[in-house]
Amino acid sequence: MSDNYRSREERRRAMNDNKPEGKSQGKPKKKKKGGLFRKIVAAVLLIGIIGLIAGVGTFFAMISDAPKVDDSVLKNSFSSKVYANDGKTVVKEIGAQKRTYVQYDEIPQVVKNAFIATEDVRFYKHHGVDFYRIGGALMANFKNGFGAEGGSTITQQVVKNSFLSPKKTVKRKVQEMWLAYQLERKYSKQQILEMYLNKIYFASGEVYGIERAAEKFYGVKSVKDLTLDEAAMLAGLPKAPTTYNPVTNPENATKRRNTVLNLMAKNGFITQAEADKAKQVDVQAHLAKQTESTSKYDVFIDQVIEEVKKKTDADPFSAGLEIYTTLDTNAQDYVDDVMNNKVVNFPNDKFQAGLVVVDNETGGIQAIGGGRNRVSGGLNFATNMRRQPGSTIKPILDYGPAIENLKWSTGQPLKDEEYHYSNGTPIRNFGRNYKGWVSAREALGRSLNIPALKAFQATGADKAKEFATGLGLKLDEEDGEAYSESYSIGGFRTGVTPLQMAGAYSAFANEGMYNAPHTVTKVKFPDGTEIDLTPKPKRAMQDYTAFMMTDMMKSVVNESYGTARAVRTPGLEIAGKTGTSNFSAADKQRYNIPDAGEKDVWFNGFTPNYTISVWTGYETPKDGYILSPNETGMAKNIFKHVITHISEGKPKGSFKQPDSVVERSVEKPTGKDLKRPSGSTPSSLITKEYFVRGTAPTKVSQTFVKKEKEEKKEDKKENKKEKKDNKDVKPKITASYSGGAISVNWSASNAASDTTFTVTMSSPNGSEQLASGAGAGGKTISNPAPGATYSFTVTTNTGESASSSVKVPDSSDQATEDDSTKPEDDGTTDDNQNEDNSNTDQNNGSDQGDDSSTQPDDNQNNNNGNNNGSNNGSNNGGNNSGNTDNNNNDSGNANDGNSGNNSNNGGTTTPPADNGGSDSGSQTPQTPATPSTPATPATPQQEPTTEN
Repeated sequence: MSDNYRSREERRRAMNDNKPEGKSQGKPKKKKKGGLFRKIVAAVLLIGIIGLIAGVGTFFAMISDAPKVDDSVLKNSFSSKVYANDGKTVVKEIGAQKRTYVQYDEIPQVVKNAFIATEDVRFYKHHGVDFYRIGGALMANFKNGFGAEGGSTITQQVVKNSFLSPKKTVKRKVQEMWLAYQLERKYSKQQILEMYLNKIYFASGEVYGIERAAEKFYGVKSVKDLTLDEAAMLAGLPKAPTTYNPVTNPENATKRRNTVLNLMAKNGFITQAEADKAKQVDVQAHLAKQTESTSKYDVFIDQVIEEVKKKTDADPFSAGLEIYTTLDTNAQDYVDDVMNNKVVNFPNDKFQAGLVVVDNETGGIQAIGGGRNRVSGGLNFATNMRRQPGSTIKPILDYGPAIENLKWSTGQPLKDEEYHYSNGTPIRNFGRNYKGWVSAREALGRSLNIPALKAFQATGADKAKEFATGLGLKLDEEDGEAYSESYSIGGFRTGVTPLQMAGAYSAFANEGMYNAPHTVTKVKFPDGTEIDLTPKPKRAMQDYTAFMMTDMMKSVVNESYGTARAVRTPGLEIAGKTGTSNFSAADKQRYNIPDAGEKDVWFNGFTPNYTISVWTGYETPKDGYILSPNETGMAKNIFKHVITHISEGKPKGSFKQPDSVVERSVEKPTGKDLKRPSGSTPSSLITKEYFVRGTAPTKVSQTFVKKEKEEKKEDKKENKKEKKDNKDVKPKITASYSGGAISVNWSASNAASDTTFTVTMSSPNGSEQLASGAGAGGKTISNPAPGATYSFTVTTNTGESASSSVKVPDSSDQATEDDSTKPEDDGTTDDNQNEDNSNTDQNNGSDQGDDSSTQPDDNQNNNNGNNNGSNNGSNNGGNNSGNTDNNNNDSGNANDGNSGNNSNNGGTTTPPADNGGSDSGSQTPQTPATPSTPATPATPQQEPTTEN
């Protein structure tokens, strides 16, 4: 070959170089397929291996300090200590007492099947941990209802209750799974199931273990005697022992039992027909009578156990815990005395009560009154019994949301009137009457239903629900209609408990901060682990809402219209709300309950330190109804005694007004808008109310300004009329001397019924007032000074006046003047006197008779020209115009001088001798008109009065 190549590579390059230009160079060499995929797989495998190594390392690190599986711990229980709120006093040691251990072979198959179907249906197939069950638990709960199936296996539950703390961490869960696997390696399925059924908690009163539960609930001597429906009921209890207790909550218990029966049928343990037959049995049909009495603090400790199990999953009866509580032994002892009839007098043995005492600042429950004559495991009327709250719900669903969302004031005007729900159903107040425009404060204080419904409607159901939920009240949604308008006055189907209401009301006292009511503050486990169980406070409402609602509820206690005046306690600032509920029409007819009979009576009240919710009533309608004053007032009576006792020796405190609230004076509501009072507003119609800052009214009311202007206008017209009328009033006065005395008479023409006269006399002894009063009249001046001149002036209330005077003759002229006396013309008695001279004695007497009732001016002046006898009679008859009818008749029937004198004697007023210008002497009695008529003696009397 002419060309020599050193290598194949050189030859290949040369061949390529010798190819003609423009010719295809051929396709480039393809890369091998799968290169990138292999790299991804390799990376994943590498990460997986690293992760596995890390996971295994982490796993072994987590289980390295896991407790050993200890036979003694598995089969034995360790008691727990319960401490009072001082953290030192052990009030009770629970557990390891009421246990009856039963062997696996002694447990009937129906009981085993019921628990396996409910708690761990694949119990015999897994090795301690069932990953399939963990994933399927969610589906089972969705199909059969919440609580139908749990995620943990029976083996895991035994491990958790025996060795581990309930602290919910990844490490604890890993240790639980590891120990469950270890337990399955060491013990048979039968032994593990036996452990489980003997350790499980069933009910308050330290009821745990299947044998003890069978005896407690059904009174059977052995678990072997349980029927299918009974076994299903017991299998459903451990999930929530209080909620599903057939003694106290039959409705919930029935639902839970039927869920268990459905699971048994679904998993082939029984047929569907057997399940349906068992469902027909009343859940309370075979229950044994609960006779075991409670011991000291059991009611409170039952709630402690409930909380520990719910919040930690630990079993207080076997886990050896140290439980620190909020129990105030002093308060609880007193509440126990109340329940035992040592403080108040309950009407009868069947009358029940339930109460809860809560610390406002922390939410800690101080004491619980679970009921009277309670038995262990019986109904707790404070924590389990749910009843309609009546009007105690109004601050929570009606007025509270309105202040919170609409910034209503405490004086918000609301019209109490004939009204109905949105669906047309009428709503009425308790008293079946209406108050018209009232403030929100007064509406709540009087517990009026119609304004409460209007407040609920103004805010809306959604806002009301939101407000109530923030206070721990998750009220039921019935018949697909959430928060219907009947909720506004407490119309629930299931109701609330005193525990819930105490927690809700305490937020009003705590400036709007809600602390869930609780009995446990922390739990300490045998390994030293501590769990803080104190709920965290949360804001349920603004501080202005809390303060203003509190002040409105103070009016319920303090105002005259308030429905809780009976709880007033010296030295304590108390706010609260009453509430009642009625029986259904069917119950009234069935149990012969009168219309006035009440089902429930509540009082929820609080001071700055404590809140107490009290319910009273009967357990069932057949037990009785509330009617007497002692019964209707019992809730308030209990509250007053308890709040007084627990407040002794402690700072009382006060409700502090926040900066977000201002107080302003306003006119009481007369319409939809509040206004500031004007200077013309009567003080009785001015009140002080609280407002959210920036919302107080600025407009001044013109209501009474207009009225004042109208009144002034009317007064002006009236004054003009009066002045015109007064010009026509002409007073007259006459004075004459006769028989050793001066007679003075006064009157006025056109005098009104309210015309008054003031008569004064001037004499040598000075000036003095003779008379003052309404109507015309007269006076007699006895024993005037001889030769002296006496002047008399009469002045009316209209300002008009007249005068008259008379000179008393000297003693030398006395006889002559006595025979015939003619008064001097003083210029004040003109034409009328002259006219009267021609009148006869008989006419004069007749005129005076008329004068006793009508008092015409001319008739009184007729006296001047008459003879002595007739003149005396007519004058004195005139003086008696205000005296009895008999005197007037005597004066009116006078026919001559003698009869006139007789009238004079009958009507003469004889005042004390030392009374100056008053009458000072009595005239000599005249001869009677007829022998058969005795003389009428002078009748002394006080200052004369005149009736018009």
